[in-house]
Amino acid sequence: MSKAFVVGLTGPIGSGKSAVAEIFQNNGYKLIDADKVAREVVKKGSPVLDELSKNFGEDVINEDGTLNRRLLAQKAFSTKDGTALLNSITHPAIVSLVKKRIAGFKAQGFDKIIYDAPLLFESETDKLCDSIVSVIAPKEVRIERVKARDNMPLPEIEKRIKAQHDESYYTEKSNYVIYNNSTLKELRLRTQSVVRALQR
Repeated sequence: MSKAFVVGLTGPIGSGKSAVAEIFQNNGYKLIDADKVAREVVKKGSPVLDELSKNFGEDVINEDGTLNRRLLAQKAFSTKDGTALLNSITHPAIVSLVKKRIAGFKAQGFDKIIYDAPLLFESETDKLCDSIVSVIAPKEVRIERVKARDNMPLPEIEKRIKAQHDESYYTEKSNYVIYNNSTLKELRLRTQSVVRALQR
């Protein structure tokens, strides 16, 4: 089986990772979305969901047996310890499923994969990647994007941002950094430049 080239894509909340991932897809990369993988590992009846209930309270499970994401986020992201506990429960299952996805794409003959993962380093899935790309944007811009996208109240957005690392955490660990501080057209140009550099 030929080796697939896996690019890890990360950055803080609201930085524009999804837009960058889409540009990579338009350049022939197959996408693995860590947020979708994370939803799969906490599906109704899963062992991960049971662990979350034990550690964060039974009220994080809705009456229909599904996860109450908003309540879990409020509890987990209110402290650094809560965030660390959430990650320790979900990350091993996420890593396992990501490995399966990569193997699946390789088996189908795809040789370029973009792995969009907000918690790439925390989950240690950066070890599955051949190159790392971070997307960075000013805090004010990120707040506006998240507000528009998730219809989330400002205090909750700020709490999430506070629970994350600063820019240097991403930039120092990355092979490439894309600054998303201008227009979508400029973002496309900057991303295309990284795509070309990765093909050398």
